[in-house]
Amino acid sequence: MNITSTILLAFAMSTDAFAAAVGKGAALRKPSWREALRTGLIFGVIEALTPVIGWAAGLAAASYVAKWDHWIAVTLLSVLGLRMIWAGFGAPDAVDDKPDRNSFWTLAITGFATSIDAMAVGVGLAFINVNIAWTALAIGLATMTMVTIGVMVGRVLGAVIGKRAEIVGGVVLIGIGFLILYEHLNGLA
Repeated sequence: MNITSTILLAFAMSTDAFAAAVGKGAALRKPSWREALRTGLIFGVIEALTPVIGWAAGLAAASYVAKWDHWIAVTLLSVLGLRMIWAGFGAPDAVDDKPDRNSFWTLAITGFATSIDAMAVGVGLAFINVNIAWTALAIGLATMTMVTIGVMVGRVLGAVIGKRAEIVGGVVLIGIGFLILYEHLNGLA
């Protein structure tokens, strides 16, 4: 796999994490660059680890990962999305009631849910001549960059549409989950 292919793969793996990060940024009071970088780092590390796990599992886990990854992703993303939608329909928050940061566990679960497809990609990478360390690093860095930008885009959206940004973010998470499910059930992934 050449460097162009690696870069394209890395950014392709980060697109759903970017969309989730927009929702996460919109749900915060006014996310700082520090919070955006923290979120990007959490997502990036998870996104870098999952293809390595898939690569290491190789053929033994290929059928298991391929059969269940889309169901796990749609379930986790739907639960998180419904939670955000529920919060969005609640009483309007005063600006001070919105959190300054997302919890580590919420970010980790969201990061894992958006990176399950990277685990399946890792399984495929085990069968071609690829340096998994460099590929995983590229995926992690691309995801960290895209998620950091996504949180800051969410900041702007949150300021523009207020509390309803949580509803939009929740719908986006659920949409990502069902897109993953659709792609897998129709053989597109």
